[in-house]
Amino acid sequence: NALRFAYYAMMSLQNRGQESFCVAWLDASDGKLEVASAEGRLEGLKELVESRRGHVAIGMTSPVRGDSISLIEGDVRLAVATDGMASGSTSRIETGEELGRRISSKLTEGLDLLSAAVKAVDSLPGGYAFVVLTERGELCCGRSNLGIKPLCVGGYGFDLGCVASESAALEVIGAEYRYDLRAGEVLAMDRNSLRRASTGSGVERPCAFELVYLSRHDSIVFGIEVARFREELGRALAEGDGVEADVVVGVPETSYPAAMAYSEAKGIPYKVGFVRTGNHVRSALRPTQLERLIGLQLKLNPVRSSVEGRRVVVVDDSVVRGNTLKHVVSALRRKGATEVHVRVCSPRLVDGCPFGTEVPPRDELIAGSLDEGTLSDVIGCDSLAFLDLSRLEKTASLIGTRFCTRCFGGNQEGDGL
Repeated sequence: NALRFAYYAMMSLQNRGQESFCVAWLDASDGKLEVASAEGRLEGLKELVESRRGHVAIGMTSPVRGDSISLIEGDVRLAVATDGMASGSTSRIETGEELGRRISSKLTEGLDLLSAAVKAVDSLPGGYAFVVLTERGELCCGRSNLGIKPLCVGGYGFDLGCVASESAALEVIGAEYRYDLRAGEVLAMDRNSLRRASTGSGVERPCAFELVYLSRHDSIVFGIEVARFREELGRALAEGDGVEADVVVGVPETSYPAAMAYSEAKGIPYKVGFVRTGNHVRSALRPTQLERLIGLQLKLNPVRSSVEGRRVVVVDDSVVRGNTLKHVVSALRRKGATEVHVRVCSPRLVDGCPFGTEVPPRDELIAGSLDEGTLSDVIGCDSLAFLDLSRLEKTASLIGTRFCTRCFGGNQEGDGL
């Protein structure tokens, strides 16, 4: 039952969004293409998954309430799930609908699904990845010509084909990760075949925020091992940092690899700084201020024995609105930390993303207009420093990659972004 595989893959990808969950499948009882969704809790789909069956299914998670898989009516019914957005789109749904209409139009002209999807992708600019399920039981997926969003392929021998935004989702359902799709590449599969084609116009420009924040430690995205890359950021952050401290702690939990590498490079002991209560909550992705604050309180209770009477370096992955760090610094001081120095293993976030990556607009980004001294005062720490953009770009170049760094103030005019 492919519905179960989709359900558990969505469970593994809640790091990418916890506000909306949607699944589409070809129902085994009547052969119809069905779509169902739930808001706020993935468990809202559990009864459906346990009661219905289908040999092919797709699913999506989203940080946006009301987000869903788009159902396109035409000569062939299509269900379209997207990550990221096309140029000029205002939502994933809008991107999915436009892409679906273009694919449907090409199918009406007599093209097969793979050829139709390649034509549609080549005509729709932007930074997105997508999965399409047809009422004929065909599955098609791909990445836009501008390779902003990730998509990887796996399977169980010759019996089952799988695709996901991150390799960890494949491994969680027992599949084997095989390769990442390239920018502008499209894959189509059915019961009997798997075929690949490309627009020939793809340009790889992986989203830096994917590696810094969104993706799981145990994933491979864009062909890059996430944990290892974050360790490199931690080492880069330690270079030239003259701060004196007694312990290093990481803010749960994206920053852990960077914090451990920073600790090793500086020769300062790493300690468990915080204990989380309840389920994993990505507080920066919550839609309201109240929910973000509740999420922070649940995930950030300091361990007194690690910090009391000590000078503490706190390593965080990024600074968005500043809510997390204000809470962290205040909580550490309450537990007896004598000094709190904040080190951020990414550059300043200074701009939103036109392709739907979960970065708030510019006026909500605290680091966009304040210098480090003012930020330290606002957050309440003794010192604060970011990883330079040049160091992030250098780390990427060492693995043969050039990121999209628009949200960090990179990508000047003329580079296609």
